[in-house]
Amino acid sequence: MGKIAKDMTGTSRKKTTNAMETMSRQRRHFAVAIAMGGLAVGMVGLSYAAVPLYQLFCQVTGYGGTTQRAEQAPDAILDRKMIVRFDANVSRDMGWAFKPVQRSLEMKIGESMLAHYEAKNVSGTKVTGTATFNVTPVAAGQYFNKLECFCFTEQTLEPGARVDMPVTFFVDPEIVNDPEARNIQEITLSYTFFPVKEEPEVASTENSAPRPDGT
Repeated sequence: MGKIAKDMTGTSRKKTTNAMETMSRQRRHFAVAIAMGGLAVGMVGLSYAAVPLYQLFCQVTGYGGTTQRAEQAPDAILDRKMIVRFDANVSRDMGWAFKPVQRSLEMKIGESMLAHYEAKNVSGTKVTGTATFNVTPVAAGQYFNKLECFCFTEQTLEPGARVDMPVTFFVDPEIVNDPEARNIQEITLSYTFFPVKEEPEVASTENSAPRPDGT
């Protein structure tokens, strides 16, 4: 009898231990699920916050061929030629025709140059667009500087309207001191226009507020 009671006690303890372990695992799984849910929400928030930070990083470092913005051209102009080619693209739902006026030009490193693009609204509605840009090879990005560019601001075109879009730029002479970029002889400057979604107009509270007579 004593042995049977001892076995039953051991079995009971084992079941209790298993039940406690099961409950502990369930609590851990629940905690992990909560943590992962919080992480997912946090990642979504960080993804939105990361967009301007990523753009700033690209502008500062030239990462991905992102060009730079300068206030003035360099003093030094090197006796070395560089060919710059021009590329133009629009998103599918843009409703614009967009192209470079010149396909390429030859310049000296450090020399300030002016190029032109042309855009036309071929849709039946007013369209506002913004342009993204980069250069290839990507190693040239941090040395390709713009002084003035249509890409610095949003562009709005009425139906059928056409506009000239100039860009003034130079290639920083420091490019010749970069082992990864010093042998570059051709650079392609590329733009892609995307439509800007306009914010819906908010009804005026002055017009919607009830009048004293209840109308």
